[in-house]
Amino acid sequence: MSTAKGLGKSAGGEARAKALSAEQRKAISLKGVEARRERAMLPKATHGSSEHPLRIGNVEIPCYVLEDGRRVLSLGGMTKALGMSIGSAGGGEGDRLTSFVSGKAISPFISNDLASRMKTPIRFQAPTGGSAATGYEATILADLCEAVLEARQASALRPQQAHIANQCEILLRGFARVGIIALVDEATGYQKDRAKDALAKILEAFVAKELQPYLKTFPSDYYEQLFRLYGYEYPPKDKRPQWRPAFFGTITNEVVYNRLAPDLLPELKKAASKAEKRAKLHQWLTTDIGHPKLREHLASIVSILKLSKTPQQFRDNVNLVHPRYGETAQLDFGKHED
Repeated sequence: MSTAKGLGKSAGGEARAKALSAEQRKAISLKGVEARRERAMLPKATHGSSEHPLRIGNVEIPCYVLEDGRRVLSLGGMTKALGMSIGSAGGGEGDRLTSFVSGKAISPFISNDLASRMKTPIRFQAPTGGSAATGYEATILADLCEAVLEARQASALRPQQAHIANQCEILLRGFARVGIIALVDEATGYQKDRAKDALAKILEAFVAKELQPYLKTFPSDYYEQLFRLYGYEYPPKDKRPQWRPAFFGTITNEVVYNRLAPDLLPELKKAASKAEKRAKLHQWLTTDIGHPKLREHLASIVSILKLSKTPQQFRDNVNLVHPRYGETAQLDFGKHED
């Protein structure tokens, strides 16, 4: 039965396609090309999906982090979170939200800055691809809720808008404006990559300069497992935790440079010295050879970290699986005091 229905739909589609004129088919094709071109130019979300929304009580809002670091809530999710139904007589999913914000009841409580930001929703490409998505920066929701509650306090809302104010109260109880960024990062899994980027910048001061171009390639698990092995909290809080970045840099130099490949460091140093005159050579070494080899090596190091319960086990396992090239002395992998 389902097969017959599927064939019926397929036949119907073919019939409609045949009924189109050449000009109509060309117009549809051009429209598709234009849509793909638009999607290619949109900022891309690196984290987030509709399957892992931001949850506040019974409210679920799809959220994303864009490649430029902006945290975005989906327009449809925001609309539902405020107790509004999707769509309107006008059609688009944002119509009800836009109409509400510009309405007589709430507009006097909307600041010029918020009104301006609401007029420019963010179009972006979700990590899974597909049609372009629309949303707003995450902090807009908190600002909008505050405006709605101010309107309620001034008895400016209409009776049919009372449930929206109730939703805003629930949302504001669920997050503080400052906390919304952390909530989005946690829901999307961005918090570990955020911590990784921050650690990479700190470690640059302690890692051999030839290795620094690779630091962004290091997986979050590498940092997380190092922190676990040496008893430090991960991800680190904004205030500097009591850990030794210099020592972690020493470990990184040891397990990468002295174990990665024979004569790799001299070659990279040679390429770095010629970088100004022969930039392509430096790029070729780091991108086409360095990065693939590094990713493979790091995957092994992370596995060793996960299997090791103590720094001593980590040292022994690294020496067993990835012995140093050209040296016999062993580095003490225990904690060092500065």
